[in-house]
Amino acid sequence: MLDLPLSSAFVTFDAQGSGCLSHGIEVMGRRWFVKRATTPEARLSLARASRLHAAVAHPAIVGPDQILDGPDGPVLVYPWHDGSVLNRATIHGSDRAALARFQQLPIGEVEAAVDTILDAHQAVVTAGFVAVDLYDGCLLYDFVARRMRLIDLDEYRPGPFVLDADRLPGSRRYMAPEEFVRGAVIDQRTTVYTLGRMVGHLLDSPAGWRGSARQRDVVDRATQKVPEDRYSSVAELTSAWRDTTQP
Repeated sequence: MLDLPLSSAFVTFDAQGSGCLSHGIEVMGRRWFVKRATTPEARLSLARASRLHAAVAHPAIVGPDQILDGPDGPVLVYPWHDGSVLNRATIHGSDRAALARFQQLPIGEVEAAVDTILDAHQAVVTAGFVAVDLYDGCLLYDFVARRMRLIDLDEYRPGPFVLDADRLPGSRRYMAPEEFVRGAVIDQRTTVYTLGRMVGHLLDSPAGWRGSARQRDVVDRATQKVPEDRYSSVAELTSAWRDTTQP
């Protein structure tokens, strides 16, 4: 088990709206991202994250190397990865400077990153989970290595399930209509919607749409208001997307 001297952290993330407190710590020449809860709601989120990472393994999904039992619930110890979070969302607001930079990359690099996100979510749904609270703040992009990673998937849940609240947590930019309806079924088509919104956001830019007309059609179908009008699965969405990137 690692000795984690929080007092020697090289960076602290203490303005998160999630109720979590995180530190970057270096131990014997290796860096770690250590995340713990400061509220009861955050403890539930980290417990969900623990269950997700126990079930899902994918090269693009950053999972914890260790899960420690702390006085305030689980403490998740992740390997540190260099990169820029596309949306640094804090209680003070959102910083999307990295997203603006990402949107100006050559279109082939953007398409490769989108493919990684979709592929990772095939692993998520295969393990029986649905995406909840996926937004651009979950995207960590290494501009040097040109590599996309997914982080902070703390609200992902086993699904399908029936929503027993007035809404799910998340950014309205990415959420499906049914995520605001008590009693609605939250299933793979809900994840398809969120992924469609994500793809659309990444292919857009202040200068306008950067994708092809076929890619716009894929986004439009994925984000239909009625779930039955969307792609039926993440696999179907991914297949349709990949058809648009073939030479």
